[in-house]
Amino acid sequence: MSTCLGLYIEKSLIKYAKVEKEHDNVKVEAFGTKFYDNLGEAIKQIIAETYSFKIPVSVNLSNEVYNYFTMFGMLNKKDMNKAIETEFESLCYEKGTNSKAFETRYTTTKSVEDKDNVRIVHAAVNRNDITMRVQQMEGNKIACMTTVPMALAGIANLKQNENIAIVNLEEKTTITTIVNQRIYTVDVLQTGMQDVLDRIASKENSYAKAFDVCKNTTIYTMDGQDLQVGDNNEYMEDIMPCLYNIVSKVQEIISLSVAKIDRIYIAGTGAVINNIDLYFQEFFKNTRCEFLKPYFIQDNVKINLKEYIEVDSAIALGLTGAGGGIPDINFKEQSLNDGLPEGLRTFLEDKLSLKITTGESWDNFGKVMTRFTAALAIFAILYCAASVALDRQIDLKKEQVRLAKADSDKQIERIQSDIENTKEKANTYATLIKNLEDSSNAQAENNRNKNMIPTFLTQLMGIIPKGVQITSVENTTDKHMVINAQSKKYEQLGYLKAKLREDGILVSDTVVSTAGTKDGDFVKIKIEGDLP
Repeated sequence: MSTCLGLYIEKSLIKYAKVEKEHDNVKVEAFGTKFYDNLGEAIKQIIAETYSFKIPVSVNLSNEVYNYFTMFGMLNKKDMNKAIETEFESLCYEKGTNSKAFETRYTTTKSVEDKDNVRIVHAAVNRNDITMRVQQMEGNKIACMTTVPMALAGIANLKQNENIAIVNLEEKTTITTIVNQRIYTVDVLQTGMQDVLDRIASKENSYAKAFDVCKNTTIYTMDGQDLQVGDNNEYMEDIMPCLYNIVSKVQEIISLSVAKIDRIYIAGTGAVINNIDLYFQEFFKNTRCEFLKPYFIQDNVKINLKEYIEVDSAIALGLTGAGGGIPDINFKEQSLNDGLPEGLRTFLEDKLSLKITTGESWDNFGKVMTRFTAALAIFAILYCAASVALDRQIDLKKEQVRLAKADSDKQIERIQSDIENTKEKANTYATLIKNLEDSSNAQAENNRNKNMIPTFLTQLMGIIPKGVQITSVENTTDKHMVINAQSKKYEQLGYLKAKLREDGILVSDTVVSTAGTKDGDFVKIKIEGDLP
């Protein structure tokens, strides 16, 4: 069983949640909010109130920067880390910043655009911010330091084939988009509930009163519900412009999502405002909007569900510190003690604590240290043996991959050679076919031209009207024919001309004739045209 105290710290406000995790069972033992003037004293009060003196804490980081990289999905862990480091260094160079000034972590998911690649969701935090947070937690054992937008994914009820967006209305507003049950993007808006609290606190001279004002405020809805806003109507001008600005930017972000968002979860300080879920729903007609209820929280008539929701950030931090959530996004520097097995670590801590508090003799303490050293040596031997065996397996797998790749390369070369041979043969066959077609067409044309004149004369004989005499037929050029004819009746010659055209013996558009000339009893005419 693991227990962790989650502390979400922002300006003047701490949210806390003591989370207990045993296997798949998660329970929130204590939670709440506290406004402070002195951060150190406020943390001490929370630890005393929740009886968390020996409980590790998990705390949020701020001012993190998110970037996204695309990597080939088959890269091993070592190569992946090196490639991501190179990408981040290049990005910092472009921005004129020092990459060494940041501590970085990342998580991966399948790329929606390219199934062969993975998408890297990369978070970077300035080392100075981490150092400041460690100093603030002095005297407390830190189990985890992480970013809230990514930790929130650990308490959401993620369903297969459902894409969600978590809108966390805290000091700043963050939108965590989750596609296929994995974080895909994290957007940070500088506008948040801190703007609202600052405006109201300037009137009330108290952040605690400003928080209560938000809790007791009900915002308008378009369908006319909840038009009575009570005594806090005067603060609507401080609340609504900020909310409208937030929801407009959330609309823009979700509209650009690579995948359709099926559900929007609302969390954080802004969730205390009554009807805020209905307000969001008015802007997202086709997407269900609801509060982010931690997946392990059961409905309890004694505790209002919204009281859990307003401390979602602290619950998510507590769960991450207790061993849930995304383990790769822990910015706390791991010590040797952190790397020991839990039982051995507990043994050492208990013995050292006993030595300090009871004043045992150094002899007894020496025995404890001897036992610890022996246990550590056994653990080191087992660890080394396991590492050697693992290295051998990795080397064996690498050799198998190398051989498989070499064989694949040979097969690819053979395929490429076969493709080139096939292309050459195809070109040869195409040339032969073209030559054959050209020869065939030429032969057909010769045969047609050879039989063209006899065919024409045969057709001409079949259409000569009675009384018409053909005096000459001449093939002047190529397919052009000239016919001289005479008849005692002009209409018989006109009939001959019409038959040449209508029967297609000559191309109709080319058939012309001279005017008939009288020569004795006969009318003479010349008809010209092209053979088809």
